[in-house]
Amino acid sequence: MAQLVDTSVFVSLERRGMALPDVSWSEEPIALSSFTAAELLDGVYRADTAERRLRRETFIEAALEHLEVLPFDLAAARVYARVWAVLSSQGQRISVNDLIIAATALAHDFGVLTENVREFERVPGLVVHRPDWDAASR
Repeated sequence: MAQLVDTSVFVSLERRGMALPDVSWSEEPIALSSFTAAELLDGVYRADTAERRLRRETFIEAALEHLEVLPFDLAAARVYARVWAVLSSQGQRISVNDLIIAATALAHDFGVLTENVREFERVPGLVVHRPDWDAASR
């Protein structure tokens, strides 16, 4: 199943000193949501030094060149509204950005690849995977 890569995975990649082309998770397509792109770009502007900002910007722009960015469109908005209602009625709310990412994944028939499994597992019908960093670095 195709995977929508969550922001937490990109943060782990950066911390491990790995670049996206160095990683092999599966043979299935990977992409990111427009909200993941926004979160990553926000990290560029929040960098505490010019050196870190440049390093993050280079890393993120390289990732954006290699991956499709899926929009939060009307189909995703419909999924968002349905899932938000279900989770709210069960007292299982998750962050707005994570719900937008999950809804984008569901609307496009993608799973989510994340370090934040606990948050995303609450979303009914969403296939959630944690990266296997040992396999990814081979």
